[in-house]
Amino acid sequence: MSFIDLYSGKLIEYLDNGRFVCGYITESQPKRVRLLNQNGRELNLPVSRIVHCSEVSHNGETDRESLVKLLRDTTSKRHTLMEDIDLEMLWELTAEENTDTFEPKFLAELIFGRDANDDIVSAFLRSVFHDKLFFKYREGKIKAHSIEQVDKLRTQQEKEAEKQELINAGIRVLQRIQTTGKNAAPFSEEEEKALTILQNFYIWGNDADNADMARTMAKQGGFSKPHDIYHLMVRGGLWHRNINIPLIKNNLPVSFSVAARQHAEAILQNGNQSLFHDPQRKDLTHLKPLTIDGATTLDFDDALTIEEENGNYLVGIHISDVAHYVRPGDPLFQEAMQRGTSIYFPEGQVPMLPRHLSQGVCSLIQGETRAAFSHMILLSPEAEVLRVRIMPSIIKVARRLTYEEADSLISQDPELMLLDSLRKKLRKKRVERGALLLPFPDVNIHIDNCHKVHVSLGKTDTPARTIISELMILANTQAAKFVSDRMAPGLFRNQGEIKRRLVFGEDDDLYINTLQRKNLPRGELEVEAKPHSGLGVAYYTTVTSPIRRLLDLVMQHQINNLVRRRDLCFTLDMCKDFVSVITRTLAKVNNVKQQRHRYWLLRYLEDRLNTSIEALVIDSGPKRVNLLIPEILLDIDLPAIRAVRPEPGSIIKVKIAKVDALDNVVRFEW
Repeated sequence: MSFIDLYSGKLIEYLDNGRFVCGYITESQPKRVRLLNQNGRELNLPVSRIVHCSEVSHNGETDRESLVKLLRDTTSKRHTLMEDIDLEMLWELTAEENTDTFEPKFLAELIFGRDANDDIVSAFLRSVFHDKLFFKYREGKIKAHSIEQVDKLRTQQEKEAEKQELINAGIRVLQRIQTTGKNAAPFSEEEEKALTILQNFYIWGNDADNADMARTMAKQGGFSKPHDIYHLMVRGGLWHRNINIPLIKNNLPVSFSVAARQHAEAILQNGNQSLFHDPQRKDLTHLKPLTIDGATTLDFDDALTIEEENGNYLVGIHISDVAHYVRPGDPLFQEAMQRGTSIYFPEGQVPMLPRHLSQGVCSLIQGETRAAFSHMILLSPEAEVLRVRIMPSIIKVARRLTYEEADSLISQDPELMLLDSLRKKLRKKRVERGALLLPFPDVNIHIDNCHKVHVSLGKTDTPARTIISELMILANTQAAKFVSDRMAPGLFRNQGEIKRRLVFGEDDDLYINTLQRKNLPRGELEVEAKPHSGLGVAYYTTVTSPIRRLLDLVMQHQINNLVRRRDLCFTLDMCKDFVSVITRTLAKVNNVKQQRHRYWLLRYLEDRLNTSIEALVIDSGPKRVNLLIPEILLDIDLPAIRAVRPEPGSIIKVKIAKVDALDNVVRFEW
């Protein structure tokens, strides 16, 4: 565009946010022009922004109102002319030319079939900017796209149109849910896609696929607050009010593959009769094992027997033989590898194995014949280990007791009395070897039918619970020794020497036990057996929960092959791989469990907002005070008070000033 062309009285057109605006030049300079535009605004515009300048000049003496009307009428006329322009037909005609670059006026005359005036040229240019599929404007010229470019642009336009339709569907469905709630269903296929994009955006934020689309849907729909999407999903019945976001966010599997389910069903159909055909499996169905578990337990993986033998006591610790059913390489073992452990939440369980197995054929259910691995340990009256035999077996549980039932029967039931006597002696020996008991209450969370959260503490060191814990420690210790003595690789839980010891014996002080927990060396999972200082044992692994833990299942396979004098099930390198898999998976699982546990505690505290609650002072520093809320065992920090520094071990009152479970925010005040 030359300066000569741009003198006063000319009509020009420029782009403003992609839209053509018509203007009248009132004054021209070499690089800028002053103009009045169709909206009645006066501007100082760079020449470089001008797309088209009229050949015809207009009378500058016309009043301002008339000029604005002229500009608007001109714009309207040129819009009307655009309706007669077929750019695709014109593009096909240009294919016959020897060049791909043209003057705008030439193409405007070609499409209209007559001399092109200012309005026709402008209408053509407007069409090129409106539909960028066939031509491109560059420095006053028009360049025709190649066939390849048109195909590529057409594909892009189709994708953009699909994307926009999806965004529109998302906006519509969000607004419908806001208005009608659960009655918003059913949803179209497009709406289902949009809802999935929105859900993923809420869970993963900017890391989600199509995060920009989700953000646009929410913003244009009028739902831009942090938890608007969550509340809409709940309102529409698409999410439960207490959906486990950390579980989803960490991609932990909650359903089983078709292959795993089919394999589990096949195991059920095969039944248990083949157990009696195994010459190396000991028939112990003449014994009367008992289980002691929580009242709501459905996956029973351990049972106990006790018999007198020549003045000593033969204790049977019978563990479900999950390895008989779940074998390396099969779909069920692959599922166990992915999960690492069963996960227990207040609202439900995510099992490591399908319920066909975990609550069925592998569960030591009262009155049912079951495959087991029996750890038959002969103890002296003083609980010294005299003999250990580990064998595949067949058992049938005779009694099922809850912890509460067992506690009430201990003083009168002969079996429980013997078990209780031995667990005291086993416990005493571990303490003498440096074990730390550190009894910490269980935090029991219950959600009632009205979604109200209830929190209570349960003792973990009752006689019945410690019978189970001591005998499981005994079985795990002897299993670790069995594998280590045979120089076989395995998975062992080790803990280094305790540098700072605060607890001695059976101390039940919450303050001291909390301090000691903060001063424990980190436990390690390794392929070589080493001491575990916290338990006071020379070797340790876990084999007593193969229904719930991959580690226990792996060790059960290793022990099974050693007992049957077969080649090792797992080599040293394979055990190292298991260490990596289990360590990585459990870190993720424990993180999810901690987040979920905290969520429920905050939900509980939401009903206590602006009330006072007792806190135990754990550490009182110059800047921060670390406290424990004994009612729910929640760790908190507060800024130190200048006037009075609270004494560690003392109980004080703090106020719940702010709490939001969704935001994971809780703030206390003195």
